[in-house]
Formats: sequence, C-alpha cells, structure tokens
Amino acid sequence: MTLHARRFVFALVLAGTVVAALLPGSVAPDLGDGDKVNHIIAFITLSMAAAWAWPRAGLWRVALWLSAFGGLIEILQAIPFIARDAEWRDWVADTAAAVITLTVVWILRALLPRL
Repeated sequence: MTLHARRFVFALVLAGTVVAALLPGSVAPDLGDGDKVNHIIAFITLSMAAAWAWPRAGLWRVALWLSAFGGLIEILQAIPFIARDAEWRDWVADTAAAVITLTVVWILRALLPRL
C-alpha cells in the first residue's frame, strides 16, 4: 500500500476518533468496560495507524503529537454545549496508550527491520 493510502487510512481513523470523542455521551460508541477502555483502544489504534502511515518518523515525535491530540480532545470536551466530561485522567490514558504502543512498535522495528 502506498504512503498516501496509508495516510488516508490514518486520517479516517483520526476523523473517527474526533467524531466519537465529540458526540454526546449518550450516543458515543462504547467499546468496553468504561471510559478509559475506550480511550486506550482509540489511542492504540491511532498509534498503530500513525506508525504505519509514517514509517520513517521518529516515534517519540508521533507520541508527542498524539498526546497533544488527546489533550485537545479533553479541552474540546470541556465546552459546555458538547455535553461531554473533560478529565485529565483520560488524557493520561491516551498518552500512556500511545507511548506503550509506539514502544512496542519501536522494539518490533528493531527486531524485525525488514518490516
């Protein structure tokens, strides 16, 4: 798959994450046993998609961008008419999921350089 196609897939995942994060809580998708599970699944998926879309990017930089994106989501959720709850622990879950996932990617890239 070309890099453009990979980046398009990442853009779709990113857009889906934004939509899910900004939907009212009553209609937002629920993927598991609570809010943190939803954040972790979303940011594992985003991290894998980003690492796939930008294979030569520094993974620490990708982690920083994803952490900033998680923080932006929480800021947007604090806007009253969005009807969501902003919580700093959600941002921590986002950041932790991104860092752990990208660390695994880094290890796999080191062990399996042809991939």
